[in-house]
Amino acid sequence: MSELSDHVSTDDGQWTVKGFIDIYKNVYTISSDTKIVSKILEIHLFHQILAFAQANEYKIVLAEHQNYYPDISFVKASDESIRFAVDFKTTYKNPKK
Repeated sequence: MSELSDHVSTDDGQWTVKGFIDIYKNVYTISSDTKIVSKILEIHLFHQILAFAQANEYKIVLAEHQNYYPDISFVKASDESIRFAVDFKTTYKNPKK
């Protein structure tokens, strides 16, 4: 878990992505909607996902359309019958547990 947080947050636990910006330079903060959080994680971690795939000799296949399963597939370069599906999911943490 610490490796994931190293890529998406600061040392004090703040997200490095703070919001969206439009063409007029208006900044909109990120909501806690799990669909938004999942997409930000996917975009933010794509470089690490790509590096993992290359280091392990896999190709990455992205979903053809939004809401298609899986979000990403790892396909072995030397044997395309070897495949791993990755689907990004988020949930809320109960701070009392």
